[in-house]
Amino acid sequence: MSKSTITFNVELRERVGTGGSRAARREGLVPGVLYGGGDKPVAISLKRNEVLKAIETGHFLSSTATLVHQGKKQLVIPQAIQMHPVSDQPMHVDLFRVSANQQIKVEVQVHFHGEEVSPGLKKGGTLNVVRHTVELLVPAGNIPESLDADVSTLEIGDNVKISDIKLPDDAEPTITDRDFTIATIAGRTAQAETTDEDGDEEATETEAAADEDNGEDEAED
Repeated sequence: MSKSTITFNVELRERVGTGGSRAARREGLVPGVLYGGGDKPVAISLKRNEVLKAIETGHFLSSTATLVHQGKKQLVIPQAIQMHPVSDQPMHVDLFRVSANQQIKVEVQVHFHGEEVSPGLKKGGTLNVVRHTVELLVPAGNIPESLDADVSTLEIGDNVKISDIKLPDDAEPTITDRDFTIATIAGRTAQAETTDEDGDEEATETEAAADEDNGEDEAED
């Protein structure tokens, strides 16, 4: 299970709007907005290095973070991040207030294992991933880091469904009306195995049929 390992030390932004955001960036900060939890939105500034570190975890938008301001802590979950199109630097962050027991919707990445021993993959099949992430309804303080999908026993044509993945006891997928597919082991279209002799006979029959059709066409002319 994920723990709140991401921490943002923030300051309140007195200036809001475009001017305030630009001023924050000139100081090496990332402007942001804190909202939700029944309180009014608040303009904040985050330290750029802390935002970059959070992005590098690979689950910035799918795990909670601890926001610290003047010694007070608030559990939040990042809702959105805007990146510069050229420099790829963070430009703005939206944070949403949550409590540890609050049920939230979050996309959790699926990790596949057992590919090296999967009989279907050994036979030339390919892993066709239908869903790289699954949206869960889960307490904010108990978001899993990832979901594990085991393909070690799958043959060509087999699949992994959400029912095959162990979820935390207090989590459930937001899609509840069907047992949806996560991935399949796909192969080439099944073909009848024939010997060389069968193949020759098949070709002869095809040629004979073609000659017969040509003969009928000439007769009609």
